[in-house]
Amino acid sequence: MTSSGQMVVPRQRAAVTSVRSRVSAPPRWLLRMRDESGYIALTVLLDVWAGVWTVVLAHLWIGNQSDNRNILLISWLFVPILVIVLATRAMYKRKLNRSFLDELEPVETAVAVSALATLAIITVLVPPWQPGETVTDHVRPSDVMIRVWLCGAAVVPAVRLLRSVAQRYLRRKYRFGTPALIVGSGPITHQLITRMAQVPDYGLRPVGVLDDVRPSDADLVDVPYLGTIENFEVAARATGAEDLIVAPSAVPGEQLSRCAQEAQKLGMRVRVVPRMMEVVNGNARIEHLGGVPLMVLSPVDPKGWQFALKHSLGRAIAALVILLISPVLLGLALLVKLSSPGPVFFRQPRVGRDGNVFDCLKFRSMRPAAPADAAFELQEGAAPGGVEGDDRRTRIGKIMRKTSLDELPQLLNVLKGDMTLVGPRPERPEFVELFEVHVRRYGERHRVKAGITGWSQVHGLRGQTSIADRAEFDNYYIENWSLLLDFKILILTVLAVLRPTEE
Repeated sequence: MTSSGQMVVPRQRAAVTSVRSRVSAPPRWLLRMRDESGYIALTVLLDVWAGVWTVVLAHLWIGNQSDNRNILLISWLFVPILVIVLATRAMYKRKLNRSFLDELEPVETAVAVSALATLAIITVLVPPWQPGETVTDHVRPSDVMIRVWLCGAAVVPAVRLLRSVAQRYLRRKYRFGTPALIVGSGPITHQLITRMAQVPDYGLRPVGVLDDVRPSDADLVDVPYLGTIENFEVAARATGAEDLIVAPSAVPGEQLSRCAQEAQKLGMRVRVVPRMMEVVNGNARIEHLGGVPLMVLSPVDPKGWQFALKHSLGRAIAALVILLISPVLLGLALLVKLSSPGPVFFRQPRVGRDGNVFDCLKFRSMRPAAPADAAFELQEGAAPGGVEGDDRRTRIGKIMRKTSLDELPQLLNVLKGDMTLVGPRPERPEFVELFEVHVRRYGERHRVKAGITGWSQVHGLRGQTSIADRAEFDNYYIENWSLLLDFKILILTVLAVLRPTEE
């Protein structure tokens, strides 16, 4: 067990080793691109390429209409305007947790604004039609820019999606990403290193740790210790690091400030882990009292009207989905009943909001246990789930588990109000009591209603995976909750079901 109350360091270390063992060496022609140093330039070029094809397709759509006022020529201004608008939406800044779903809204907005701005310029530059002139066979600005907008709404996000898929593949297959130095020691440093290895989508590769006190081997997780903070410049140049992450450390604040300033002089991005990281969410902002920066924390209130709205919408959606898929539910119920003796539903006590226990429903996927079946023992640091003990799954049960169809009856739990569509997955009371004692912040998951799917599930934390990791991801979800985040999780859940893994 770590000093922070987590009992999963050996398991996490094994997980990191397993992840690294699956990483392939990139071909030689890809080696120069591994640090992603040309990420911004490449993204701009791809957006320009998408903009050019947008205008070309729009012109082809117009056909052979006469353009005696150079409207088609002026419409090419859409391309540079698009790049400028995307830049104003911070679409060329590197962010750790940005995905294609995060980019979709600002990209679509940028396309629409760029088309509208180009139309305004055309309207100013092109003189109006004179009385008596026929316009039937001539290009009109509105016709051109509507087509540009519609083509751009499809082409620009599609190119961004392809870039995102390729980047994610390279990060997972060949560990693409920027090399990062970490200043600090202890559980947070260990957590940062572990998360970089487990989630290569962040695009960071830890290349060294600096601190005045040498961290333990368990905290380093095979990342080299490069000495004290005085060695920072030498370490940065030797490793080619482009990112500096400052974690909690015994190093005096003045030294850390000098280190951060030196990193900025070297062109590195600097990220700082706040001391009170548990209460800092995505809504925090910086204000200044004179020259002193103050971080203003904006907490999420699980008892507030926003969550009441979330639950009401969830129940309405659950009712609609149950009505739409009722033939599927009835068909699965019949197959379960015919597969083996026993009830259609499997009911299991689970802990929900504020520690309240309710019966969580699933389609029964196993035959009844025989007295001689071996008892199941949970692995240390792992959550219960998946196939526990002897495999008693029926044929239809295997299919339902593989496709998550066995979870569909939980829509009834949502309709009843025991659960919601998106939230932390509920756990059995006996395990909750154990995890609350041994796992840091585990009990804080129960501030909100349990969900059919959640932030930890769409990040692969299903079945017998680390409880500490689940608690970390679930609490992140609660503290950064929004309806948009719920929508993102639902989309990611659909994508996860399309590449099924058993829970």
